[in-house]
Amino acid sequence: MILDVGTEQDVESPQPAGCKGKIDFLFVIAREAAILELQAKMVAAFPEFIATIEAKFADFDYHIMVVDADRPGEWGSMWCDQQCPLLEDTCAEINYPCDYIPTACDTTMGAGTTYNAGPNAANKPCELASGHRWIDKEQPDLSGTFTCLAQGGTNGGSWPGAALSAAVSSELTEAGACNEGFLRDDALLMVTIIASYDEPSNLGSPGKPAEWAQALLDAKHGDEDAVVMFSFGDLTCPPADRICDLVLWYFPYHHIADWNAADYGPGFDVATDLVETACSAFIPG
Repeated sequence: MILDVGTEQDVESPQPAGCKGKIDFLFVIAREAAILELQAKMVAAFPEFIATIEAKFADFDYHIMVVDADRPGEWGSMWCDQQCPLLEDTCAEINYPCDYIPTACDTTMGAGTTYNAGPNAANKPCELASGHRWIDKEQPDLSGTFTCLAQGGTNGGSWPGAALSAAVSSELTEAGACNEGFLRDDALLMVTIIASYDEPSNLGSPGKPAEWAQALLDAKHGDEDAVVMFSFGDLTCPPADRICDLVLWYFPYHHIADWNAADYGPGFDVATDLVETACSAFIPG
């Protein structure tokens, strides 16, 4: 008896090319004072996030971009700006950069962050080796650079839904735009949101979770398997929590970790496990 076991190609792993090679990590992080209590835990966990990425995805070509959840036109601290150039109290203690002139991308909602300023922020430019507003695996001191980008402080707005939609829009990802080169058609996209509820009020993002989800689907050509959603939040998912709605109801691969957890590292570890599962379904067009 001669068994037909197929060709070598038949018995190789059926993983599609996108799962073998490319992941785009997008972090949307609020700068609002309401999350002051979460700031210390977030900052402490940022090196763990990068350690997880480096350990699990060492063979992947990955991009990492951090977007703040500020409203359009916001940058730094209005409170400190009003004191410039003669700073007092907290603004003087953090050496607020009065001499820095924000660029158009700095103040564009959804553009990748390169410089955060204000109370509890990094208050220094983050050196990005890629030459873009995102970092790749060739970045020296990946953990330190990511922490610099992600430490946005507590003196900004909170429109995470709108900021996420803008970050992946064609207006910001096309050639010559702020986020050029970050989003790739043949890469899985993992979105991490660290923000409050984004409540449906005058203070919350315009639009609805369904619209924000559609923006992601449009960016990934309608393929819901191309996106992994993750957030730190309220596990009870109250009606006002539109971030919970966005994460749980529009994409099959999702996870919410408790924002009251003492350590945020394990939650990110669980979420990144979903990437392997998602790769079994994501087939780049």
